[in-house]
Amino acid sequence: MTVIITAPELAEALAGEAPPVLLDVRWQLSLAKAAGAPPFDGRAEHAAGHIPGAVFVDLDRELAGAPGGHGRHPLPDLAEFGAAMRRAGVSASRPVVVYDGGQGWAAARAWWMLRWTGHPDVRVLDGGLPSWTGELATGAAVPDAGDFVPAPDAAGLLDADGAAELARTGVLLDARAGERYRGEVEPVDRVGGHIPGAVSAPTTENVGPDGRFLPAVELKDRFKALGVSSDAPVGVYCGSGVSGAHEVLALAVAGIPAALYVGSWSEWSADPSRPVAVGADPQ
Repeated sequence: MTVIITAPELAEALAGEAPPVLLDVRWQLSLAKAAGAPPFDGRAEHAAGHIPGAVFVDLDRELAGAPGGHGRHPLPDLAEFGAAMRRAGVSASRPVVVYDGGQGWAAARAWWMLRWTGHPDVRVLDGGLPSWTGELATGAAVPDAGDFVPAPDAAGLLDADGAAELARTGVLLDARAGERYRGEVEPVDRVGGHIPGAVSAPTTENVGPDGRFLPAVELKDRFKALGVSSDAPVGVYCGSGVSGAHEVLALAVAGIPAALYVGSWSEWSADPSRPVAVGADPQ
């Protein structure tokens, strides 16, 4: 099954007899308080213009729990997540397409959450809203309620201990920018660096200048060069389980299954007892 969809393919699907549920997950990591700028408001962006029929989903409130000891974007309460998806019109028997403002990270988090909790048919709009050339709608869509009930798959999820073990026995990819991995800067979390044994694999290198994924064969070659093979399990982490979901999606485009450490660096680094590696060397 494909995990991404192009804008022309989406337009054709929306015009068909059984259109997919369409979710708008526009979001940005907010450093606005430090920068003195107003915070990004995805709901307002959605109301100002969205793909017709799309329903807004709030990443911070519906795709994640409250920040705390398990990271900045921990797993949401699954009952609340299921209720949010049903309000958005999500049903197990109907395909879902998710998109964001073009970065792809938030859409990938929605894709991962739905796939991890058992939805059989979820795709991400490659390139996000900027790739859409059709008309836009304003206001807020009011969908019919869906029937989706989450049934999570433990195999696709890592906790801190599982991530540490995978760094020793398999391949653990760090999806953050290289300078954060090396510990040169850390704009968000308590300390910079990486999980010992993790390999630097910035998710930004999985896409081209237009924000669309590289061809599957190029992604497969990239991950092979990073040590990914069919012989060892693969996991991904990032800052808080958002850009890491995008790396899991890139791996899926390449045909490679991977687990996500949702707590990621924001959970790992918050515990002073956990080891921190710095520099370009994984160890």
